[in-house]
Amino acid sequence: MSHRIVVRAAETGDVDGIYALLRPYAQNQIILQRSKDDLFQHLQEFIVAEYDGILVGTAALHIYGSNIAEIRSLVVKPSHQGKRIGHLLVEGCEKLALQLHVAQVFALTYVDRFFTNMGYDVVAKESLPHKIWTVCVHCKKFADCDEIAVQKRLSDAPIKPMEVMPILNVTVKSQA
Repeated sequence: MSHRIVVRAAETGDVDGIYALLRPYAQNQIILQRSKDDLFQHLQEFIVAEYDGILVGTAALHIYGSNIAEIRSLVVKPSHQGKRIGHLLVEGCEKLALQLHVAQVFALTYVDRFFTNMGYDVVAKESLPHKIWTVCVHCKKFADCDEIAVQKRLSDAPIKPMEVMPILNVTVKSQA
């Protein structure tokens, strides 16, 4: 029996499902808690994975600048782990980073082997930009963080801008 896995940009109708996916991981202090309001405010950062039409995973790509972004809030429903859904979500974040001309991505994780198997290197947390810690101060473990930092360079050369597709193409007639 074949199954269909779709990774796509999150939509407003996904917020309740994303919240439900994240909540148990936040309660177990694996990821930071996010309110539904926060999810709506950062929805453009999220991608989701559907397995046969059911929302089973999510991840977010947070941009810190032209050269670095973080993969965060990466979770897969326990019943669907081991089906490469997490890999597809990370690959989706990497593709999005490249489309946005970001040369490297990092994550703070408890499962560094998952990331190293995908070409990430373990790096010292202190090597990451200071501005990434603005979110971490809300974590109960901030003073004694036990997460592992991993990083991957997506491009060795500066990424050249792609042709930007207009969202709207409108012609306005002069009122003269």
